[in-house]
Amino acid sequence: MNPFSLSGNVAMVTGCNKGLGQAMAIALANAGADVVGVSRSEADETRQAIEAQGQRFHGIHAELGNDAPSDIVAQAVNQAGQLDILINNAGTIRRAPALEFTEDDWDAVIDVNLKAAFFLSQQVARHLVERQRGGKIVNIASVLSFQGGIRVPSYTSSKSGILGLTRLLANEWAPYGINVNAIAPGYMATDNTQALRDDPDRSADILGRIPAGRWGTPDDLAGAVIFLCSNAANYVHGHALAVDGGWLAR
Repeated sequence: MNPFSLSGNVAMVTGCNKGLGQAMAIALANAGADVVGVSRSEADETRQAIEAQGQRFHGIHAELGNDAPSDIVAQAVNQAGQLDILINNAGTIRRAPALEFTEDDWDAVIDVNLKAAFFLSQQVARHLVERQRGGKIVNIASVLSFQGGIRVPSYTSSKSGILGLTRLLANEWAPYGINVNAIAPGYMATDNTQALRDDPDRSADILGRIPAGRWGTPDDLAGAVIFLCSNAANYVHGHALAVDGGWLAR
């Protein structure tokens, strides 16, 4: 059997309507999984791509950080029948110098990037334990899980927290057959980095450090997410896989 096949699995992907989440949702479907997509807006493009591969797509409209994770997971199970995989991808970023950073900007990022990821993981893990079967949880960290960055205090804190949370949950849930790991993307061409790519000086500085010589694309995460969600990663627990064009190695 193909150890990378996800046939028979249902994956829930947050922030699936564009960018990294969309690319990972489509990749999981390509590997054989049905997908529950959680997003604030319609994910018609994602749905069409997944259904074109012969897989089912179930859409859930939710505002992470506001809507109850228990309700989101209940809707997902009601629509899809089960959950086997969770991708905590949805995230937001606010940029300002630390001396000027507001409490609202702090809370907005932490609530979505860290708090929602934990409580969604908790709800999915409870579902997996009740079914007495294992599963896969993949958190989307960042190269800023390992570095400080500048002008993004709440984002860096949230992504550093995601790395610690990934390790803690891996420790607690490995006995249940639940693998908890993370992907740490580098500088990717997404909405979150538009301001950096539009700044000629910052863009040049960033590209000058990336050994691969280019910004990453959402499709660059496809292989990593399929691996971590597949049987090929059954003995991988608490790991953060950097997909960064060599940024952290520089």
